[in-house]
Amino acid sequence: MRRLLALALIPLVLPAGGCLLGPNYESPRLEAPASYPQPATAGAAIANLPWWEVYQDPVLQELVRIALAENQDLGIAIWRIEEARARYGVTRADQFPSFTYGADASRTNPSNQFQPGEVGPRNDFALGLGVSWEVDLWGKLRRLTESAQAELLAEEENRRAITISLVAEVARQYLLLRDFDAQLEISRRTLASRKDSTRLISERFNGGIVPELDLRQAEIEEADAAAAVTRFERLIAQAENALSFLLGRNPQAIPRGREVAEEQWPLEVPAGLPSELLERRPDVLAAAAQLHAQTARIGVAEALRWPTLGLTAAGGLESPDLSDLLTSEAAFWNIGANLFGPLFEFGKNKRRVEVERARTEQLVLSYEKVAHNAFREVADALAAIRTLKDEVAIRNGQVESATVAAKLSRARYDGGVTSYLEVLDTERSLFQAELQATETLRQQYTAIVDLYLALGGGWNPEDPQALPRAEPVPEWMTEPVPAEAQPAAGTN
Repeated sequence: MRRLLALALIPLVLPAGGCLLGPNYESPRLEAPASYPQPATAGAAIANLPWWEVYQDPVLQELVRIALAENQDLGIAIWRIEEARARYGVTRADQFPSFTYGADASRTNPSNQFQPGEVGPRNDFALGLGVSWEVDLWGKLRRLTESAQAELLAEEENRRAITISLVAEVARQYLLLRDFDAQLEISRRTLASRKDSTRLISERFNGGIVPELDLRQAEIEEADAAAAVTRFERLIAQAENALSFLLGRNPQAIPRGREVAEEQWPLEVPAGLPSELLERRPDVLAAAAQLHAQTARIGVAEALRWPTLGLTAAGGLESPDLSDLLTSEAAFWNIGANLFGPLFEFGKNKRRVEVERARTEQLVLSYEKVAHNAFREVADALAAIRTLKDEVAIRNGQVESATVAAKLSRARYDGGVTSYLEVLDTERSLFQAELQATETLRQQYTAIVDLYLALGGGWNPEDPQALPRAEPVPEWMTEPVPAEAQPAAGTN
């Protein structure tokens, strides 16, 4: 038994495993641009702000909170982390000795043909302990542990990526919903105005003042506005269904907060330094962790080309009589070692190393691709913010001009100076201008969401949901949220 314990202590006195085959991981070197191609506001990146300081509509904030608590994709990502953590624990445990125990009791009546002289049945009772340990001579087990740990880090970064994408998608869908609300209101207002016009034109036609063509044209425009109303009602229902899905719930009505024109969004959006992007974007960090995991697998493949040393030992008590089992004469032990390795496998193990190296080179290029895409998304969002700011001003001016033109053409028609075609043309232009103005404003705010997402913002690892409620929200929104997801008192 003492020798059994001595074998168990071998891992503590041997060097920490011999040599370590395979390359050590080095962070990919990718030169970040000195600045973004689109001019950006100077200052710390907006990504440093938590999402509730960017999205200040209290209803939107509560929708984001519900999504963070109940979205299934995020829940799956959390459980993937737990799975990766468990795999890491299993892999790491392989570096240490494995202890086993056993007990056995049997009664045997041997055949006289095989064991002459044996009379009657016999008993056999045994208690034993065993230990086995694979000595990590070439670092195979340490490389496996290193790979599993990197995979765990990759899953944690994937969760962050899903989290910030979820926050951004809820904001996008909410803005789209409020935009459809605004366009529905414009369509209903236009429909009411056109119904009045049709009624007036009909009265004039019946009185013989205007031709039938004016009446039919008025009816056409009224039908166009009515169709727009039904179209936006359909789009609103679909947007609510999409938002409900992000919340992890069945389709249901979504409460409204501020109108798009009333939203308080930061229009001057600093992007920070491009070099910061590689340190913040979770998809870039996840790609680096996956590359780390794959690099470690090269060492595993290298180690498989060399012999494996295993140590085993067992000890215990064995006796044909249960009453004698605990005596010193019943003790037994054994200790052994085995060494085995590949001899001739016709290059299979060498090819295995080449496979892992080829996979590593693929992940190097994947990392570079993810990083370049990150820079592209930031540049796209900056370009959208810059141009949409000017486009919003242009669209608002267009609405003002179209409003004046519609009033003037209506006055000219009532005075008999022009035809009804001019009235229809100006009112049609006004309708389209109003729809385009609210849509462009929504696109401007969506570009801010896109930049916030592209910069890797929207996630506070210390307290991701510490958001004080500034205004009351509907009860149905708060009841399903678990208690742990509620904000702590006095937090910001």
